[in-house]
Parts: sequence; C-alpha cells; structure tokens
Amino acid sequence: MKFITKFFWLFVGVLFIFSGLIKINDPVGTAIKLEEYFEVFSTDIAPFFKSFEPYSLFLSIFLSAAEIVLGVALLVRFRLKLILWLLLLIIVFFTFLTFYSAYFNKVTDCGCFGDAIVLTPWQSFTKDIVLLLMILVLLFTQRYLPPFVRASSGTIITIITAALSVVIGWYAYEHLPYIDFRSYKVGNNIPELMKPSAPLRYKYVMTKDGQEEEFEEYPTDTTYTFKEMLAVNPEDGPKITDFNVWNDEADFTQEVLSGNKLLILVQSVAKAEQKNFESINALVKAAEKAGITPMVITSSSAQDFEVFRHEVNLAVPFYFGDGTVLKTIIRSNPGLVLLQNGTVKGKWHHNDTPDIEEVQELLAEGE
Repeated sequence: MKFITKFFWLFVGVLFIFSGLIKINDPVGTAIKLEEYFEVFSTDIAPFFKSFEPYSLFLSIFLSAAEIVLGVALLVRFRLKLILWLLLLIIVFFTFLTFYSAYFNKVTDCGCFGDAIVLTPWQSFTKDIVLLLMILVLLFTQRYLPPFVRASSGTIITIITAALSVVIGWYAYEHLPYIDFRSYKVGNNIPELMKPSAPLRYKYVMTKDGQEEEFEEYPTDTTYTFKEMLAVNPEDGPKITDFNVWNDEADFTQEVLSGNKLLILVQSVAKAEQKNFESINALVKAAEKAGITPMVITSSSAQDFEVFRHEVNLAVPFYFGDGTVLKTIIRSNPGLVLLQNGTVKGKWHHNDTPDIEEVQELLAEGE
C-alpha cells in the first residue's frame, strides 16, 4: 500500500502542476473556455453565472496558479491534510463540470490541458474520476507520506510558487503564450493545414430490428436503415477548417494566403486596446514601402470598424473573419501576423509591435 500511495502522490502532484502550467501558458485561451462554461451554466442552471464573465481572465490566472501551487505543495508534503482536502474540493468541482459537459454535450473540449492535449468530454470525465479516486486514497493513507520540509520552508516554497505562477500568467497575457500549441503557430503553412493529410475513410452505422451495425461500405440490403456516417480516421482530416476572409463584395481567403501579407487582427473593436496603434501605424507605412501588403481582419461590423479605424488613424483596407478563428490565431486584440504565401512567419502582441527590419528579416529567411 505504501508503494501505491507514493505513486498516487507523485502522479497527482505532477499532473496538477502540468495542467496548471499548460493553462497559465495561455491565460486568454483558458479565460475563453471559462466564458463558454459561464454561458452554458447561465442558460441551463442559473442566470447569475453570466456575471462571472467579466472576471474570466482573473479566474483563469487564479485557478491555473492554484493548480500549480497545490501540486507543488503536495509534492513537498506541506500541510498535507489541508492540501489533500483542497485538491478533493477542486477535483469534485472539475468532475461535475466534465460530467455536465459530457452528458449534456455542452462544451466539447474541457480545456483541461489547453490546446496541448485535447480530450473529449467523456475522456475528461474519466480522467477526473481517476484523480478523484487517487486523492481519496491519499486522504486515507497519508500516514505513508511524512513531511519533506519544515513548515517554514513549505510556506516559503508555496509563496514563491504562487508569485511566480501569477507573474508567468500575467506576462503571457501582456505578450503571447510562451508555447503556441495551435494550428496557426509560427512556421505552419495554413493552406497545407486546410487539406487532409490522407484521404478520409468512413464507416456507416445502420439499424435493423432495433440493432445497430457498422459497415465499411454502404450495405446493399435495403432492410437496413441509415443512422449516421462516421470518419474512421478523423485525425487525418484538415487541421484548419474555418479560415475564411471576405468583404461585402467577394471572398479574399486565397488573396490573404498569397504573397507577403501583414495582418492586423482586430477581434472586436469594443474590446480592442488602442494604446499601441501609433507603433502599428508606423509599421503599416513602412511595410507598404517595402512591398508588404497590410490588411485588417475584424469580426466587428463595417459600421463599428469605420468608427474605430478613424479613432486610431488606421488607413488600411479591412476585411471580415470569424471572431472565434481570430481568437484562435492570436491571443491579442489587436494582434499582428506576418504571412509569406500562407506560411506564418511571425506573430506579435500589440505590446510587442516589431519594426520593419525585424519583419524583413523574417521574410528573407523564407526566400
């Protein structure tokens, strides 16, 4: 039993730290996931959940930091009984979230490990059940886990871990995630990722006499009733399926993915930060002189963007894109993306707007 307890202790501690680090690497993405939950709960459970949405970023950093702190405290066995009870409360809460998402098919990705490891709702629920059982075992067998450090040392370690976690999360928010796990990361070619990596294969789910059967080819027996068609190898499908750019006159997706383009992405003018547009406008002018085409892509309406562009003096043609896609491409509003024939050469938070020399250097690397 002692071996099992120590294995559970190590596994739970490392997993909580890993989960917290993945989330705090991308606090904006975690906040977006929390907003999804608040939206669902406000509709299905109680309207007051909607009031949490403005605090999603704060909760994102706080909860991610809490996971890291609890994981570290568990590993150094600081205030073990208290830490285990806190872990139990957290995992019970997460288990409820994942069960609700899975059973009612409300949030299709729990965001447990951000974009690094995408789990289905039922996989997430299973993971939480396993962790719940492990934590319960640890609660009843903690006698096998004597303290590693003195109380004073444990306090210092916990405080330092909490401070570092918050700083890491806030820096990622003010700039960009340290590691980009999304399909639009630097180096990826968007047109290639819009194609399947291999031909998709399907199976057919049919019913007959109340029984379901699966076929690799559509059955010729007319007594079967078609139920659904499922991809056998969905992992070989396109990694990017929803990248589209348009205006009121035409589709401009292919235009964006050809040549050298400097994209200024404005997800929503209502939430866009305006303080760095002086630097952005200077880069736009320099890019035009260097033969790089600047383009704005926004999810706001034409009327709202016209007002916004005059407020920030942004004299660049603008086009439209899906708001969710823009949030996926870059965790900054506004944000800048440099494309060379559809390949992502650079991405910048508006706080880190580059100069034209940096942009030209990146483009020269691909020639």
